[in-house]
Amino acid sequence: MSLSRSIAASLSPDTRQKLAIEVLAKSQPVSQLAAAHQVSRKFLYEQGQKAKTAMDATFERTSSDDDVLFHLPVTKTWLSQLILGLVLICHSSYRGVVELLRDLFDVSISVGTIHNRLQSAAATASEINQGQDLSGIQVGLHDESFQGSQPVLAGVDAASTYCYLLQGVEHRDGETWGWHLLDVMEQGFQPDFTIADAGAGLRAGQKAVLPDIPCHGDVFHLQQQFETVVNILNRQAAGATSKRLKLEQKLAQAQLKGQNTRSLQGKLNVVHQLEQKLVRLATEVKTLLQWMSHDVLELAGPLLAVRQELFDFIVTELQQRECKAHPQLQTLCKSLHHQRDQVLAFAGLLDQKLAKMALGFDVPLQTVRDVCLLNRKSPTSNPYWERWNQLHAQLSGKFHAVMEAVSAALKQIPRASSLVENLNSRLRDYFFLRRTLGKPYLGLLQFFLNHRCFIRSAVPERVGKSPKQLMTSASHPHWLELLGFQIFRQA
Repeated sequence: MSLSRSIAASLSPDTRQKLAIEVLAKSQPVSQLAAAHQVSRKFLYEQGQKAKTAMDATFERTSSDDDVLFHLPVTKTWLSQLILGLVLICHSSYRGVVELLRDLFDVSISVGTIHNRLQSAAATASEINQGQDLSGIQVGLHDESFQGSQPVLAGVDAASTYCYLLQGVEHRDGETWGWHLLDVMEQGFQPDFTIADAGAGLRAGQKAVLPDIPCHGDVFHLQQQFETVVNILNRQAAGATSKRLKLEQKLAQAQLKGQNTRSLQGKLNVVHQLEQKLVRLATEVKTLLQWMSHDVLELAGPLLAVRQELFDFIVTELQQRECKAHPQLQTLCKSLHHQRDQVLAFAGLLDQKLAKMALGFDVPLQTVRDVCLLNRKSPTSNPYWERWNQLHAQLSGKFHAVMEAVSAALKQIPRASSLVENLNSRLRDYFFLRRTLGKPYLGLLQFFLNHRCFIRSAVPERVGKSPKQLMTSASHPHWLELLGFQIFRQA
């Protein structure tokens, strides 16, 4: 290191600041200043530039909240886009749009005009909906929701969340479902299978027009019904416990006062017996629910035949606990008894995929299933890694390939119509604003939900993409551009 650089490095911040000010003030030539302090001219110029940058930043004019950021050409066409954005993106009511345009844009507009603008956009949206090729859908999810008393039939692609059916109807019987399934079949809808709840009309309609396409049962609704029964029993048991504690308190007070406690003691014995009975029943039914969820309905699980045997065992145990005092338990038993084969259909698909993997990798089927069962364990637990090491030793170089194949297979086997349930929950934000749902409005909603991009998603692959883009693997213009508008861009 040279002498000048060594001296420059040892200078204090205050000294550097004074040198920078002298350089900017030009009170003496830089060469003389450098010689006086035994530093290089380059060093002094660097300090001067730092000081100049700091001064520029200090005296730079800060922007005001009233500064014009950009100019927006407001036309009737742009107002139409704003109306669509407020209704579809912001879930605004018609009168909310009227108020916003009045207060922020000083524009007077009627509810009828807003309705006409939406109807015009809906006509274009409906054409786009009907022109979509649906032949790429492998698994369809069907369900029914309601706007007041009006049924709304919904169908969603399990892989992409694309909504291919959204129709308001008067009835939800088999004939109505069959009629609208015929419409989507004209667009190429021919899935490998569908998933739906136990709705009689829904299943009858599909059986009539798609007799060769199986309709699997929905795991979500069955588990939800089971959990509801467990929650009811837990509340009843908690109520009995609370009643017993109150009686014990009354009995203790009566004993302190020297009163006759025979009546209270008799009531307490009855309540105590009821409490024990309810607590035992709630605990046993909860255990059966845990077995059902973990051993029967879990995606990574045993053979279909084993699941069926466990399913029947659970139903039998529930039937042994049926009584008139718990009608919800009787209803659950009937639901489980009638839905077994439909709900466990996913397990048959898994068995087929695992058998195909065993042949493809030339490894024992049980070993492939053991890899599948590894997914039941938490990757952060010791049992997971202990089993991981055992399977790695068994499969050697094939282990990672088998693991990837099993993971891919598990992702390709949906068990529930939860995506269509998610769609229904989003639709409710729009439904509560409308007393009646016309076909054009539902068609516009269907178009919008299919062509808007996901801002966030639990599935990372969906972020920034629309359902249509996910289904077709091809990009498309913005949904407003598809409706014939030109998107505003800042200059």
